Amino acid sequence: MTFARRSLENPFLTPNPLHPWEAMATFNGCPVRVGQKIVLLYRALSVPHYHASAQTELMVSDIGRAESRDGTTFIKSERFVVPEEPWERYGCEDPHVTCVGNRCFVFYTALSRYPFQAEGIRVGVAVTDRRLLRVRAKYLVTPFNAKAMVLFPQQMQGKWWVLFTLNPDKPPPSLAFAELERLEDLWDPAYWEKWQAQASPRTLSLLRSNRDHIEVGAPPVPLPEGWLLFYAYIHDYHDPARRLFTVEAVLLDREDPTRIIGQTRAPLLVPEMWYELYGLVPKVVFPSGALLLNQNSVRLYYGAADTTCAAADFDLPTLRALLTPSRRVLPRFQRAPNNPILEPNPTHQWEAKAVFNPAAIRLGDTTHLLYRALSEDNTSTFGYATTRDGFTINYRHPEPVYVPRAPFEQKRVPNANSGVEDPRLTRFGNTLYIFYTAFDGQNPPRVAFTSISVKDFLNRRWRWAPPTLLTAPECDDKDAFLWPQKVRGKFLIVHRRGIDIDYGFTDALPPKGGWLEETRWIANRVGWWDGKKVGGASPPVKTKKGWIMLYHGVSDDGVYRVGAVLLDKRDPTRILARTVFPLFEPEAPYEKEGVVRNVVFPCGNVLVNDTLFIYYGGGDRVVGVATIALHDLLVALQPVR
Repeated sequence: MTFARRSLENPFLTPNPLHPWEAMATFNGCPVRVGQKIVLLYRALSVPHYHASAQTELMVSDIGRAESRDGTTFIKSERFVVPEEPWERYGCEDPHVTCVGNRCFVFYTALSRYPFQAEGIRVGVAVTDRRLLRVRAKYLVTPFNAKAMVLFPQQMQGKWWVLFTLNPDKPPPSLAFAELERLEDLWDPAYWEKWQAQASPRTLSLLRSNRDHIEVGAPPVPLPEGWLLFYAYIHDYHDPARRLFTVEAVLLDREDPTRIIGQTRAPLLVPEMWYELYGLVPKVVFPSGALLLNQNSVRLYYGAADTTCAAADFDLPTLRALLTPSRRVLPRFQRAPNNPILEPNPTHQWEAKAVFNPAAIRLGDTTHLLYRALSEDNTSTFGYATTRDGFTINYRHPEPVYVPRAPFEQKRVPNANSGVEDPRLTRFGNTLYIFYTAFDGQNPPRVAFTSISVKDFLNRRWRWAPPTLLTAPECDDKDAFLWPQKVRGKFLIVHRRGIDIDYGFTDALPPKGGWLEETRWIANRVGWWDGKKVGGASPPVKTKKGWIMLYHGVSDDGVYRVGAVLLDKRDPTRILARTVFPLFEPEAPYEKEGVVRNVVFPCGNVLVNDTLFIYYGGGDRVVGVATIALHDLLVALQPVR
């Protein structure tokens, strides 16, 4: 899930085999309004041809020009900036255009050396007339390694400001500012000599990891509250297997652009469509220009797979809320002060190593917990405890109440993990259904279920029905629970195969066909806090606004957090809203440390007097409880505005 509405015309500019200078790629376009038209300057990559100074065949970049009336249908493609000077002889790449008065400044990456190396990758500028019809002059701007320079279109504090990527080819890169008395200082070597002599340049601190890469994207867009700047954030830049190109945004103060008002901290756009996934450089979205369409919408222009030009529209109220989350109330689950409420018991061999991931159900005035217990030989069973006030355990059963009984959940490998894991409880009439993960330590984990009468459960007569497997052989499947009422006259089962949340309908339990069907449903959001995988947490709660279902999300660095979706009351497979920010994440020592670090993993929730209690595993070792007011949770699930 991203917040971009991609143009139906995408990719709107593609390589033209009739023009050798743009036959390989046309991408990274930057638009400018010129009267009733939109002029797009873009990077055009030629077919390979012999280059005398390099004495080899090269694909060379020019900057092309095209025109449009609607912003996505462009005509009259022609070469506009071509390599002529020694400092740009091997290509002119990635234009960034800002117009001031009667002049437009087209900044681009100028390549002066081959093979390409940092010292030969610098910023050049072409000065044009306001209609972008001809180049009046060209200059080398930076005498050092730099790319992607953008000019703010008005003076601030009596000076002109530019922002650019400093040392993009000599990591780590940074986004650096320069302040100028005159625009002509841009190509004055004396100015840049003085700039380099300063102790340290003013920069934007947006890089979150030294594994990542960052680059200025579109020229800044003026909004009443600040400058909107889209930029490229590339995760794991130096690891081709994990590298992820994304688009993020930052809002800068209108009078002091070095001051950050807000930033998104998560991708607004990731490679998803075929034209972003396949091309000269696969899996790339690269922001290169932006236009305000009206007071409620901005259009981002971007390069797709370093091959074509594409566009996506963003709703400005939504974008503002993402940029400045501090302006919104951000509800969060609050931990109980007496956490953890359950810890391993070293005198009980069956629960000596860990107790975690509890199912929960409220029956009468008591919350019943069915928790996963781990022995020192890594066998999982289920323990039982109760709490009346929701926070304090008033009873804990001395023996496991459910143990591995079937071959598919009994240990095959000594000391390996095995058994019955991560239960979820659902009541249907006078029957309680327990869905759980069955694992023998050798074959993939699979979903199983059993049941017990409510009467036997309350009387602690553990007369469970025989366990039944629901997952087909060789399928890894977890995080399953039964929906608390029938949908379309059928049972609805939520589960997880792979990295996303799935569901399946069945007329009977167990299904007549034997195995759960799989409809892929709620996906991970690449680059987000739930970017690696997601799984259903616990059976949902029904409200006037719809069903609230919690889920866990895992980030690329392995941290488990909790979010929620709001689902339609009549058709819960229809998603109405999804939390942008996590509602709960590891912060306490017993969550950040443990058998597995950085884990909060709820398997049960109960609603008591408009307060939602979640019972969760902390660090895969202890049980904690946290609460949130139902009203606050619904606020978090409203559309982002």
